[in-house]
Amino acid sequence: HWWFADGLLVEHYDNSGVAIRWIGDPARPEIEPVAHRYPAAGTANAQVSLWFVTLDGTRTRLDWDAERFPYLASVHDGVVMLLSRDQRTAQIGRIDPERGTIEILATRTDDAWVDVAGGVPIVDSSGVLIDIVNDVATDTYRLTRAGVAVSPPGLQIRDLLRAGLESCIVTASVVPESQGVYRVDLASGEAVELTPPGCWASAVAGDGLRVDIVTDPSEPGTTFTIVDGERRIPVESFAERPLIRVAPHYSTVAKHDFRTCILWPAGYLPGSGPLPVIVSPYGGPHAQRVVRSAGAYATDQWIADQGFAVVIADGRGTPGRGPAWDRAILGDLASRVLEDQVDALQALAADQPDLDPTRVGIRGWSFGGYLAALAVLDRPDVFHAAVAGAPVTDWALYDTAYTERYLGHPETSPEAYTRSSLIERAGQLTRPLLLIHGLADDNVLAAHTLQLSSALLAAGRSHSVVPLSGVTHMTPQEVVAENLLRLEIDFFRKNLPPSPRSFRPESG
Repeated sequence: HWWFADGLLVEHYDNSGVAIRWIGDPARPEIEPVAHRYPAAGTANAQVSLWFVTLDGTRTRLDWDAERFPYLASVHDGVVMLLSRDQRTAQIGRIDPERGTIEILATRTDDAWVDVAGGVPIVDSSGVLIDIVNDVATDTYRLTRAGVAVSPPGLQIRDLLRAGLESCIVTASVVPESQGVYRVDLASGEAVELTPPGCWASAVAGDGLRVDIVTDPSEPGTTFTIVDGERRIPVESFAERPLIRVAPHYSTVAKHDFRTCILWPAGYLPGSGPLPVIVSPYGGPHAQRVVRSAGAYATDQWIADQGFAVVIADGRGTPGRGPAWDRAILGDLASRVLEDQVDALQALAADQPDLDPTRVGIRGWSFGGYLAALAVLDRPDVFHAAVAGAPVTDWALYDTAYTERYLGHPETSPEAYTRSSLIERAGQLTRPLLLIHGLADDNVLAAHTLQLSSALLAAGRSHSVVPLSGVTHMTPQEVVAENLLRLEIDFFRKNLPPSPRSFRPESG
């Protein structure tokens, strides 16, 4: 819901037509499975409507063509974005609570998909539409006012934080590994960075007041600063510091200028022996791993300290590089995603003799788990062992909005689903593969791992599965999370054995 001065805007959904998936706990057979409505790709979504409720309880339904535009993608100060099922057409409208209508202000189309950015679309206090759009000519996500681009080409606008009549506050990037808070002048188009350069920053902005949130690129930690006009008031932090020293080493490599990061073990001296490598990607849309924020690498540093070199690379499809980069994965979530990890790894290995390309493991969770399993299935010549946590193995089992955005509808684009499926590749496995999945996962259902395991067994391919009873998509339980990491280390030590000259950490 969203508050108005004279009422409340309420979203109502009806999911009675959405297919049920039953989520049970095999470790507790006395408990009845939970019915979970889950719209898998190609199936029915929930039906959504908007209602305006006044202070006296009067309810007015806001009408739009929900058959053509079933997705309510965003709501900001009474401005809505409505998306078609294929997400290639969007309508932007302003609600009229008294009439129960939505006035269409603009229509967006895109041959791939219409992007949904944070904080937009919105109208400023003069009633002018502010948005972030894909400017094909400059390959830039640009801030627009009344349909005219106002932010400079090359500055990738990520989110709108505050819209004013003279300027807007946004988060944006010149290079993908850094994000800053900028003020964009709506008349001149000048963009001024308000936070320190070369780090990862965000903010919360209101009328005349802003809180900057800046993470340190060299050591874990976040700084909060209240900005009131010219006054800057630091907020004292009492957060504990990690016991390990995180030391990310950044570089840009290969033909696509992949942003990468290497974590070496604490105390490791260059030339003291080749190290087995663990590649630790996410690799998919909506998430970057290579960011100028040391705290993002705490787990990776701990893994490195066990005697590995941890390599992280962001390939095509990950955010921060512009519309064309994002759309490189359209219709295929496998080929280029994996190709980019291989290219980045090989470029780093050619430049860093302490990386041992004959002993390379890969680990990941969610999309990263999918990528890890894909790596040993498609490129066993490069990747020698994989840990895949909560992987999507058949995209037809994943949800409508995410999957159809990139692969289309399974009835009209079946080849895209086949091309991106791990189950179709089960017979190719020749390397050690450890699958981990929470049995209570309501995002990537445990069926993904179980169906891949069945396909591997049917193909006579040895593999290991760790089912996590009572665990959902992530593992917030500290003991479980810690022991899973130790399990991964044991797996990689077994399958990436040290060479006689390998560096050995002093302690685990």
